[in-house]
Amino acid sequence: MQEIIIATKNPNKAKEFQRIFDPENFVIKTLLDFPDFPEIKETGSTFEENATIKAHAVMNQFHLPTIADDSGLSVDALFGQPGVRSARYAGDHNDAANNAKLLSEIGGTPEEKRTAKFVTVLVFANPKNPKDLVVEGEVNGLIASFPKGDDGFGYDPLFYVPSEGKTMSEMTLDEKNKISHRGNAIRKLESKWQDWIVL
Repeated sequence: MQEIIIATKNPNKAKEFQRIFDPENFVIKTLLDFPDFPEIKETGSTFEENATIKAHAVMNQFHLPTIADDSGLSVDALFGQPGVRSARYAGDHNDAANNAKLLSEIGGTPEEKRTAKFVTVLVFANPKNPKDLVVEGEVNGLIASFPKGDDGFGYDPLFYVPSEGKTMSEMTLDEKNKISHRGNAIRKLESKWQDWIVL
């Protein structure tokens, strides 16, 4: 059995990856399995740099294939902000404060110029393959004038997807997974990893 580490402490995120690996051949672990592993400083200036930092920190420690991701919101009217600082836009991982700051920063911008996208970059690092596998997924939308919906997290209540006629927070989990940036990135990973991995 080949072990693969998903560089996250979020079990729900790990489950999304788990489905693309045959459980008869692969054992999926997360950072919850290694509680003494220190927090990784995300010092990159792009999503890919941060995902690479995380993937290589874990891979180098445990000498196992590792998948890491970095995700965030890019708002056109704010020149791509909050970007890599999405989780810490208004301080430290406070969703309500981040949403309030976003609404304040984009206030007065007409609807047609409130375009935005969620982006996820996945980096799959393997000690037996010198070249990382990198894939990106995104979903386009608009920043709503006020939060709507009770599900989701982060900027989901403000991220309106015109093709669905609702915000991310108004979608069921299945609806969200079909169009989400992470879902799109994982589907790309699913189509490529078997040709890339060296066991």
